[in-house]
Amino acid sequence: MKSALEQGRTSITSLEKGSWTSRTYREAVLKAIQAVVPFDAYCFTTVDPQTLLSTGAVTEDGIEAIHDRLFINEYTEDDVHKYANLIRSSKHTALLQASIQDMPERSLRYRSILLPAGFGDELRAVLICDETCWGYLTLYRKADQPFFSEEEGQWIEQWITSIARMLKRTSLSLMDEIKQGSPADPGLIMITDTFKLLSSNESAQYWLTQLQRLESVGPDILPRPVRAVSSHLLSQTLSSAVSSELSAKSPSKVCIQLLDGRYLVLHASRMQQITGPDQIAVRLEQAMPQDLLPLLAESHGLSARERELLGYVLRSYSSKEIAAAMNISVYTVQDHLKSIFAKTSVYSRRELIWYFVSRFQLKDDRTI
Repeated sequence: MKSALEQGRTSITSLEKGSWTSRTYREAVLKAIQAVVPFDAYCFTTVDPQTLLSTGAVTEDGIEAIHDRLFINEYTEDDVHKYANLIRSSKHTALLQASIQDMPERSLRYRSILLPAGFGDELRAVLICDETCWGYLTLYRKADQPFFSEEEGQWIEQWITSIARMLKRTSLSLMDEIKQGSPADPGLIMITDTFKLLSSNESAQYWLTQLQRLESVGPDILPRPVRAVSSHLLSQTLSSAVSSELSAKSPSKVCIQLLDGRYLVLHASRMQQITGPDQIAVRLEQAMPQDLLPLLAESHGLSARERELLGYVLRSYSSKEIAAAMNISVYTVQDHLKSIFAKTSVYSRRELIWYFVSRFQLKDDRTI
């Protein structure tokens, strides 16, 4: 008779032999774990290994209802077992109740989010393979159920490498799933400097329709994001007439989340006519999760050094840790942060994290 540990290991490692998409693999893993480590709810999130931004979460309805609140806690509040901290830890799993030990004041997440929603315990795991994180797995038990045991946490710890390896393997299929239904070619429209639509290709017509749905406007209305990037381009052009430092200007680019969760990037460029007035070309195409952070950083004109520092901030590094990682002083870290705050019109680290990360929570509402 196989032990629960052996049964779980066999079930999970055997999945490596199958052919899966990212979603179907995660569904299968959850079923395999449920057989040996029972849980009442779950959140299984894939992340971009470079930015640690979510690329899609498979969740249960009870967690979906509090997902936004959990997100705020993760990125803007002090609490135990933050994912970023677990990644840097030698142990990649954590049990909530085992850590707070009947002292709920130790965890705001437990007191204000989980317990009011009827959950009594949480088991977290960061899924790491070859020193790279590919996702987060969080299991929950209701308040009337036994807490997760140290033994169950150790079992999950032993399965992490296999799960992470498969998340890495299925990452390409995840990108295909995210792009499903989107045009293969980028959209292109031409408009006048008074925002009159002159021409567009088929892909652009598709994206314009999605933007019009987002804004609840008719087909004769040019969506505001198109007008916004075009207005920015015109303002940049006017300012360049006074100053020749056009290269220092931020690009006329915006990233918009559509109703179905996809992200659309719009980029405006001036087209110089041989005869007649100049026109504006706007390119529209879907952004992949790993593209979003660099796009947003670029749109605010962040320098390469500022982008590097921003990456550490989003991983919850302290100023001292950032200084050590970048080989600069803490004072220089603060100077870079002040510059980033000014460029993004925020006033604190928490605002900065919220501004950059909140738009990257790509949700996959289909559940097992």
